[in-house]
Amino acid sequence: LDKSERLCATMSIGNALSCDSDYEVNDKAYGTIYDINEDMGAFVAVDNKYHGLIPKREMIKKLRIGEQVEVRITNIKEDGKLDLSLREKAYIQMDADSELIYNKLQEKDGFLPLNDKSHPELIKDQLNMSKKAFKRAVGRLLKEEKIQIEENGIRLK
Repeated sequence: LDKSERLCATMSIGNALSCDSDYEVNDKAYGTIYDINEDMGAFVAVDNKYHGLIPKREMIKKLRIGEQVEVRITNIKEDGKLDLSLREKAYIQMDADSELIYNKLQEKDGFLPLNDKSHPELIKDQLNMSKKAFKRAVGRLLKEEKIQIEENGIRLK
């Protein structure tokens, strides 16, 4: 209600969010993105009650205000605000990432022009994952002897 006791609305919801959630690190939650700052990341109203932030480095895909997201709590700051990720823990996410790369290789006639020297933005644009996740997944595929590394990319065996 505004000062005249009339119903009103605002997009500035940060002041209405709390920092006293019962969440613990690695818990799953749902939230709504209410602001995006290109330098910091995406601000999320976790359960539409609590302060949350998906840091810029964790923004693996294009997000938009109003979007509902499933997140994993990665850190709880001293002030109670939550750091969030859209991805699973690395050892769990690696399976899905390996499968994605393998499927992409099959779609692209068995070759992807990406390797450990590729620019992180190029990897993110083509596969929607960080360079670190890419390298882990490629390592898994190499260990399983499904791919071979060439000078200018990776190829299915």
